[in-house]
Amino acid sequence: MRALQYFPTIEDPNTRRTLFEVLQWILMGTDVVKNVNKNNASHAVLFEALALVMHLDAEKEMMSQCVALLGKFIAVREPNIRYLGLENMTRMLIVADVQESIKRHQAQIITSLKDPDISICRRALDLLYGMCDITNAKDIVEELLQYLNSADFTMREELSLKAAILAEKFAPDLSWYVDVILQLIEKAGDFISDDIWFRVVQFVTNNDDLQPYAAAKAKEYLDKPAVDEKMVKVCAYILGEYSHLLARRPGCSPKEIFSIIHEKLPSVSTTTIPLLLSAYAKILMHTQPPDQVLQNQIWTIFTKYESCIDAEIQQRAVEYFALSRKGAAVMDILAEMPKFPERQSSLIKKAEDAEADTAEQSALKLRAQQQPSNALVVTDQHPSNGEPLPVFVGQLSVVKAPNTNNTEDHYSTEPVLSQENGNLSQVDQQPPSADPLSDLLGPLAIEGPPGATVQYENSAVSGLESGPDVVDGSAIVPVEVGTNTIQPIGNIAVRFHALCLKDSGVLYEDPYIQIGIKAEWRAHQGRLVLFLGNKNTSPLVSVQALILPPAHLKMELSLVPDTIPPRAQVQCPLEVVNLRPSRDVAVLDFSYKFGTHMVNIKLRLPVVLNKFLQPLPVSAEEFFPQWRSLSGPPLKLQEVVRGVRPMALPEMANLLHSYRIAISPGLDPNPNNLVASTTFYSENTRAIVCLVRIETDPADRTQLRMTVASGDPTLTFELKEFIKEQLVSIPTVAQAPTPAPPAAPPTPQIPPNDPAALLADLL
Repeated sequence: MRALQYFPTIEDPNTRRTLFEVLQWILMGTDVVKNVNKNNASHAVLFEALALVMHLDAEKEMMSQCVALLGKFIAVREPNIRYLGLENMTRMLIVADVQESIKRHQAQIITSLKDPDISICRRALDLLYGMCDITNAKDIVEELLQYLNSADFTMREELSLKAAILAEKFAPDLSWYVDVILQLIEKAGDFISDDIWFRVVQFVTNNDDLQPYAAAKAKEYLDKPAVDEKMVKVCAYILGEYSHLLARRPGCSPKEIFSIIHEKLPSVSTTTIPLLLSAYAKILMHTQPPDQVLQNQIWTIFTKYESCIDAEIQQRAVEYFALSRKGAAVMDILAEMPKFPERQSSLIKKAEDAEADTAEQSALKLRAQQQPSNALVVTDQHPSNGEPLPVFVGQLSVVKAPNTNNTEDHYSTEPVLSQENGNLSQVDQQPPSADPLSDLLGPLAIEGPPGATVQYENSAVSGLESGPDVVDGSAIVPVEVGTNTIQPIGNIAVRFHALCLKDSGVLYEDPYIQIGIKAEWRAHQGRLVLFLGNKNTSPLVSVQALILPPAHLKMELSLVPDTIPPRAQVQCPLEVVNLRPSRDVAVLDFSYKFGTHMVNIKLRLPVVLNKFLQPLPVSAEEFFPQWRSLSGPPLKLQEVVRGVRPMALPEMANLLHSYRIAISPGLDPNPNNLVASTTFYSENTRAIVCLVRIETDPADRTQLRMTVASGDPTLTFELKEFIKEQLVSIPTVAQAPTPAPPAAPPTPQIPPNDPAALLADLL
């Protein structure tokens, strides 16, 4: 049956009829039995038959029979069969017209959405997203909203995104759409991208009848005691523009609206304050003749922020204060925002393009693919007002936010440029931002059940899994085929791995630009400065830099100037918060234009797992109680690693030390073994001690046995895989700053109570 899928669709009616008889016999003769081995064998045949039915484009009646069969499988207790049933039902939905048949199983699919296994939840979500139309959209979206409260945190971003797409695509009326988006922001504000609330603002701006309703809902949500910062943004914007439409309602006077918004000011970050100042200016504009008490209150706020260190906040405060004293003329200056140009949502357009592309693929191609992407590209990067909006690509969010510009002296901003570039002047020299409220007010990220996605899901691609050859082939991505002829200077992979070991150096260089990095790390937080140096006597224009962080990192890049002057260097601070253990790596998407050359490069950033480690030498009295308390999987994992780069034991100790893992000599009696420890920091786990033991074979340096233990299952797995990658595939590109002491030689005899003897017994 698999071989037949490599051939074109069979046209001969007699052959098709004979083949479909066989397939129908297989489909109708397969059921779930108690014998596990028989189940596995029969279902292997069954799902191959389903793939062949899809490939041959069978008649609708037979497709409906396949859907009915899959409907039985998604209701069984065995999770593997439920998963495969949901996956194949999704594929059938893509390649055949069986939507009405699948709708009959909607209740069971919604039940699968709430399954404890996150992989089954993801497949159920994909299927619900694909089967949704105008007839069932309201029910499905309401189920997604209800599930959002209890959904695994790793799913909330994808779930929110798909609910927003469905709400916009199939909304019975715009007020329902506004309700859905506001509920999404209330339930999962930290997982909602800005472009989703941007879209709500566009709808409200373009529909006069919707404006009073949206303003009333915004007041209702903002009046609650605990409000997410994204909710503050969207509600403050809507109330600033349209609160005057509620003037005749009780509790909606300009002074009361201002009071509701102003209550949130102390709890928001510096990126939200400019929006609140705009709302204050709009409220003041709508109260003509002005209320003197309200006017004085708002003027006091503008005066306070006229000396703010943040340039955006300062400029708005100065200009709004000046504008608000122009009397009735302010009505024209601060009039309502004009309507946005009518155009199809890029969110929906991308979804439709993806569906159209996939529908043309055969079942064979579908099966050969990896698991489908968890999210769609949400929005156009260039809306009508000319400001770039953040987007989501897969599970990677793009952040381009203004710098908060708060200075801390202990963060150096020295330029990172090689000597061959000559003397470059420096412009826009700004230290990294330091928001004193960021620790308290940043979004809370709590990890779901560790290992829940291992059974079926492909994890995100780790930046350290691919060797240098792979990286070099894909590190530079041309904007247009044939136009990106600029070649990098030096090996990009080697530069990246060097920066994984040290905190300053050159990340990328070509004939026109050099990108350097200087970083400092403290527990689960990091601050980097990107140094963009123009090596030529002509400016670099159309400069853009976007950060694509994995889900476990919260990253904010300051605004990157559009032009880099000749022979100049600009500095762009980048704030990093590590939310949980992961080996996934952030990507810098950087582009610029020099003359006729348009260059676009995608570079891995050295924000890797070892940056959040601190070496922790431990004594025998500290080591053994912790080692004994971590008795086995998933807190203690052991693996025989083969294909290790041959290296002497001191070299291996130096390598571990360079990755911030401290060697504890003398704890293991075997001179061919290493015992090490470190502390891992993240916002979710805080400080966790990790213990490592490596047993080598003197006769075969290409293999070893490694045991890793910690109090967090995900951390144990990620650290084990990280160390294995360093030992197997990552070339040594830099030495440790200070070599770790070698393991102590064995003593001729071990006393009965010696800790080393106890360790040998334990391990």
